[in-house]
Amino acid sequence: MCSICAAGFGTLGDMSIVQNLETVRARIRSACAAAGRTPESVRLLAVSKTFPAEDVRAAHAAGQTAFGENYIQEGVDKIAALHDLPLQWHCIGPIQSNKTRLVAEHFDWVHSVDRFKIAQRLSDQRPDDMTPLQVCLQVNTDGGETKSGVRPDEVLVLAREVMTLPRLVLRGLMTIPDPVEGFEAQMALHQRATALFEQVRTELNPPQWDTLSMGMTADLEAAIAAGSTMVRVGTAIFGGRTYAH
Repeated sequence: MCSICAAGFGTLGDMSIVQNLETVRARIRSACAAAGRTPESVRLLAVSKTFPAEDVRAAHAAGQTAFGENYIQEGVDKIAALHDLPLQWHCIGPIQSNKTRLVAEHFDWVHSVDRFKIAQRLSDQRPDDMTPLQVCLQVNTDGGETKSGVRPDEVLVLAREVMTLPRLVLRGLMTIPDPVEGFEAQMALHQRATALFEQVRTELNPPQWDTLSMGMTADLEAAIAAGSTMVRVGTAIFGGRTYAH
């Protein structure tokens, strides 16, 4: 029996996920080499939104442990379905006040905190028997009027406030800039977030400030060149979205 089949992969879909993961990992290694960085300096977050729990299970069997979900209830259902696996779950979508308890009680990380009210609710609702919630502030680096994210000139204030919350650990920043064409243009956009990241480090020095969550399927090379420590990849791993949410 082939090693892939022995590992539990029995369908073409599973095989594709295995191959796609290796392709993405190769892209990360190549981008790190080009930027003079070690591959270990960049984590891969597999974005599994709209994909079934079976696809996450196949990705885990291929060595992937961290998964990102945009839709909170879908993520909670998937976490329950895969409770037997040692996975790390990241909430990367917008959070409304009525969903903070679900996030606080089920996820390990949140990338999308953009106002203090949400952060405070997450801290208040985090169960005492769980480790503190790991948090990134979402920043609207390119100024889109309808986009989520704190304004760049408000990042320091929000970071200072979040650092006071007892059940949260402030880890870094997350960005989702609008797509632009060309490596140089992509990198310049990501460098805005890197500059903010370093500003927070210099002025506030949070104890565990180590995460710059930026870069997706189309621009992960530019993001890594600009300093990303975590790339969020969905399409290149799981393919096109399987159904509308």
